[in-house]
Amino acid sequence: MVKRLTLTAEDHETISEAIRSAESQTTGEIFAVFARASDTYLGPSVAAALAFSLAAGLVSSAILAAAGIAVPSLALEAAQALGALALVGLLLAVPTARLLLVPRSVQLRHAKRMALAQFLSHNVHATAERTGILLFVSEAEHHAEVVADSGIAARVPQEAWDEIVDRLTEAAATNRLAEGFASAATLSGTLLAQHFPGHPGNRNELPDRIVEI
Repeated sequence: MVKRLTLTAEDHETISEAIRSAESQTTGEIFAVFARASDTYLGPSVAAALAFSLAAGLVSSAILAAAGIAVPSLALEAAQALGALALVGLLLAVPTARLLLVPRSVQLRHAKRMALAQFLSHNVHATAERTGILLFVSEAEHHAEVVADSGIAARVPQEAWDEIVDRLTEAAATNRLAEGFASAATLSGTLLAQHFPGHPGNRNELPDRIVEI
């Protein structure tokens, strides 16, 4: 069984301290979010399960017909319905199984949408100089990304965040989530300081913490 990622109270403090330290050298603002999943995926997975049941019934009918085995259509339909109900029941009982029926492209689309939603809901876009970034990890989709506000995106290309994303992804994959976020915050601070150096009157505009959803 895959072990769920966890963050202890000590981990939260470690990440907060890394963010505070990183922001001490830049006017940029860093916020972090860890999501268990970016969607329930119930609708897409149920649709896929029903389509699979329908396809299985059609294939079974064709095979039986080719073999000359007569099976009442009502029996096939009943088996098809029972199979669909069993699959839907499994998806309701075991949410993690839903992702097995959802294409990777759909998972990534939902994860990116969630990252943007968190960026906006936590007002990372509302800093005075538009210099906020979001460090985001979604566990279910194995997805990490850095969302940068317009003030940063105008000077720092997205490719510059690749190393940070890679570290977050690797840390999450090896159950070192706190270490990954802390390292990402440190690297982000160094990168931001190159373009947005800090000054004595720099105001802290966002909470120095990680949010779990």
